[in-house]
Amino acid sequence: MNAETRPLIKPLSSGVGNMASMKAVFSRDMKVAFRQRQDLLNPLLFFVMVVTLFPLGVSPEVSFLREAGAGILWVAALLSVLLSLDHLFRHDFDDGTLEQLVLQPQPLFLLVLAKTLAHWTLTGLPLVLLAPVLGVMVHLEGNSIAVLCLTLLIGTPVLSLIGSIGAALTLGLRSAGVLLSLLIIPLYIPVLIFGTGTVAAATEGAPVAAYLALLGAFLVLAITLAPFAASAALRISLSNS
Repeated sequence: MNAETRPLIKPLSSGVGNMASMKAVFSRDMKVAFRQRQDLLNPLLFFVMVVTLFPLGVSPEVSFLREAGAGILWVAALLSVLLSLDHLFRHDFDDGTLEQLVLQPQPLFLLVLAKTLAHWTLTGLPLVLLAPVLGVMVHLEGNSIAVLCLTLLIGTPVLSLIGSIGAALTLGLRSAGVLLSLLIIPLYIPVLIFGTGTVAAATEGAPVAAYLALLGAFLVLAITLAPFAASAALRISLSNS
């Protein structure tokens, strides 16, 4: 077992409440992540590099960037989240922590939800915070930047929740990164379409409430179903390993 993570692994007794167990798992994942800072920085650097290099490789014209800026930022955010998904369960699988989580008396789907929330806090939330700066870089207007940040705030948790299912299914497999991309990217497309469509509607002055409502529905659906699917996938992956 990894010496860095061993002190943070504490068995949860049956008397510990569900919220307390989720808080313990969330806190542990945050502490472990900050001890492995390279895994934290890679998605953020990738996000910044894609958005920065896109105008150099395609066109630096203001009109083009203003029209395509939301799509550029959303695609970069999607790929950044995808880049970090392989580490969601990988380290815990390698050092034996995942087996301990499965054996806990608390429902596994709640522990998976806590791990996914930690993943979003470390990966998705920084992307949301960086979006205004990069939005200015691609010449988006103030209202469009605000709507972009709101769509990312709603949409990136959906990406993490859906991605947790793929990460659990491909756990322990060779070429897991390629398989994960093939499984997850088709499921990301609706979120990408409505995320960019919301910003496009805001740019044209059209109402965006319907788009935001659909993104919110995606988030509620993902929170409701994804932890159950990911926990079932984890049990299957561990039984086959």
